[in-house]
Formats: sequence, structure tokens, C-alpha cells
Amino acid sequence: MLSLHTAPQSAQSIATGDWLRPLHSWPRQTLASLRDHPAVVRVLIAGVRGSAPREAGACMLLAGDTLYGTVGGGHLEWQALRAARELLGGDANARVQKLILGIELGQCCGGVVEVWLERWAGADRPLLERLVTELETGKPLWLRSTLRGDRIEARSIVSADAQTPVTLQRDPTKDSAELLERLDDARQPLWLYGAGHVGQALVRVLAELPLQVSWIDARPGVFPADLPESVTPRATAPLALQHEAPPGAAHIVMTHDHALDYALVLALLQRDDARYLGLIGSASKAARFRSRLRRDGIDEARLARLICPIGVPGIDSKWPGAIAVGVAAQLMQTLSTPADPSASPAPQPVESPCNAGQCHICQAKQS
Repeated sequence: MLSLHTAPQSAQSIATGDWLRPLHSWPRQTLASLRDHPAVVRVLIAGVRGSAPREAGACMLLAGDTLYGTVGGGHLEWQALRAARELLGGDANARVQKLILGIELGQCCGGVVEVWLERWAGADRPLLERLVTELETGKPLWLRSTLRGDRIEARSIVSADAQTPVTLQRDPTKDSAELLERLDDARQPLWLYGAGHVGQALVRVLAELPLQVSWIDARPGVFPADLPESVTPRATAPLALQHEAPPGAAHIVMTHDHALDYALVLALLQRDDARYLGLIGSASKAARFRSRLRRDGIDEARLARLICPIGVPGIDSKWPGAIAVGVAAQLMQTLSTPADPSASPAPQPVESPCNAGQCHICQAKQS
């Protein structure tokens, strides 16, 4: 595999590399990687002062030559990877390193980053398996790790009410440090209804984002076999599942059937607890749906939360991938605002050039 931080080479001499992989759940990925590797090193941003490429809690894994996740790229990541490789082959199994993001690192952020590095090996499998099992419950999960010298002295699951996801306390007089971090899934739940061309393009984009996607379609054989870890397929009628979505979930409706689209939107608006509710379609489809929803008892306050058409303005292409990028961008804009729907206005819909409602563009977007 091509080294991620080697000096530039000529086009003729560049070796074939591999895609950099996102990291959604480091305990799950560490456990999976230990099936093929004797050890895995995790690099965690444990503390940040000032400006830095990534936030506290961001981490990456090094398993052999394979890298999962990122701590920000550039010389920060190069230094972290160099230290991680040293841990893979040395006697020490952990260390804390402070990096100043200044001229000496070739970065102009100006902040200070504390990096926690730790090696996980076969003997750690029982703890990792327990962490993964606890994560499945969805309950708060905290891990405390104690470092003395260059070795992890203890790791334990604890109860905590810390206000930050990661806390690092260092005691230079004892050459020790303690890390407290929250592990339970903080990803936004997203329920996507429909696995057609646009649905598949959207899932490929969403796989790189901090989301946990439930992908629902009752048609047989529509889900690809190689789904990312962050996507759970549900081969069931969408109306039978929408009530299982947790309060505050985001919902995107893009099924193959306008009648099913309407039934889903009506049910979700009646629930009135969606963080985001997007419906694919033209401006005329949106007008017809809103008129029917009013007749079915949906008031204007709830109706205003329905986003249709969906996607950020300014993207005219009807390619499924282009539509997916616009929808994902709008979703992330919404998730960056306060969770209370009354605290900020709904995103502005994209005006579609279609006035017929059943044109070939609308039909393509539904497929």
C-alpha cells in the first residue's frame, strides 16, 4: 500500500494505493482488525487548545498498513502515524504526546494537541467484546484507561457524568495519566426510505458522515451486499417500521411510489418529532402533497418542517450522485443548528424547473 505521507513521486512511479476508510466505531473496528493483525494502535485526540484540524475525541486506527479514520491530516497526522508505528513494533503499549501546530510541524493552526496512543492486542479481546456488547444497548458507556510510564496499567468500564466526551488528566510527578472517554454512539440516527438510484447514491455519501443510517425498502434484492458499517438495511414495508425510529431522528423519503411517500410523510408529521424530514420530488409534487396534508389535519407549523424539494440550492444536475450531494449538504446544515425545530427556520427548498409533477426527471429521481 502506498505510504500516506511519503514525499511526492513522479506520476510514473506512484504505486497503487487503497481508499482511506472512515471510522465510525473504534471498538468494533479494533475487534474486527484483530482477527487479521496481532495488534492495532489507536490514535486519539485527547485534548485541544486553540485551533486544530480535528476536535477532541477524533481518532484513527492503524492495523498493519491499513488506516481507519483521521486525526486531521498534514504533519499532525504524520507525526501521530510515526508514533503509532513505533508502538506496533516496540515494548511500550501506550504514550501521550503533545504537539504544537506551528511552523516546526508545517501547520499554521497555532493550537496545541494532546495525542493519546495505545496498542490493543489479542489479550484485550474480552474487553473489546464487552465494549461492543454494551454499545449495542445504546446506553451511556464510559471507559477509563490508566497509563503509567509507557504502559496501560488498567482499563475499566465506569459510570460518569462528565460534560465532555474526552478528559485527559496527567501527573508528570508520577509519570502517569488517566483518560476518561465516552464511547456510546453519538451519531445522528437517519432513516432513509427507498433504495433506488438516488437512495443508493445518497447512502454512498452518507457513509462518510457521522450518521447511523437505517435503510428501508421492502423490494427484494435492492440492497447492495457490501454495505458500510454505519448502514443497517431493513427489508420491510416502510410504514411498518417508521414508528420504531427514535425521537429526534432525521428522515428522508424517496421511495418508488408516490402513494407510499405520502403515507410516510403523513405518519412522520403526525409524530412531530423529526429532526429533519425531507421528501424527494418536484415543486408541483410538494404543492400537491401540502394541499392533501392540510386536508388531512396537518397544521401549518408542522407542515413548515417538511422539506420538499430537498437539497441545497444551486445544483441543477439531475444525476443521482449530484442530488445526493445536495441532500447530504442540506442535512448536515440542519443538524448543525439547534435541535429544537422552533429555534431556527427550516432549510429553503430548491425550486425545481418541473411543473408537470410526473415528468421524466421526477420519475428518474424516484427510481
